[in-house]
Amino acid sequence: MMQLDDDTLDFARRVFQYARTGETAPLADLLAQGLPANLRNERGDSLLMLACYHGHLETARVLLEHGADPELLNDAGQTPLAGAAFKGDAAVAALLLERGAVVDAAGPNGKTALTIAAMFNRVEMMRQLIGHGADPRSVDAAGMPIREAAAKMGAVEAVDFLNQLLEPR
Repeated sequence: MMQLDDDTLDFARRVFQYARTGETAPLADLLAQGLPANLRNERGDSLLMLACYHGHLETARVLLEHGADPELLNDAGQTPLAGAAFKGDAAVAALLLERGAVVDAAGPNGKTALTIAAMFNRVEMMRQLIGHGADPRSVDAAGMPIREAAAKMGAVEAVDFLNQLLEPR
């Protein structure tokens, strides 16, 4: 295994901290100098994933402008859109969708951003994702429907919303 010197490790930590804390200007400078936009940390989190998860819209925009992949999964099988859905960040989700994120993309576990939004009772996020074509009838890799996943998490409002959406009138 390759060993990195302390200066290189400090630089890498600083770069990921810029994404995590929304320090757009220094990150943009590094990207302009050739820093790979799809750089990932030890957990597989890309710079874009960290910016999106922490709600840094402008940082996410700059990363996307420099070629960051909105579909790059982390080691947990999550997309940046799933991170935005978990946080309920409508602006970040809109940016990702505008820049090519696939609304029903899922990692190996089959959980889409809509599944994540439902599990964490993010009804407004659910509306946004469904408005962009997310399928409320999809199931995860284990065959569990979104409504059941939400119910298991105690996401009452999400279950009610799905019931209204999916039940015949």
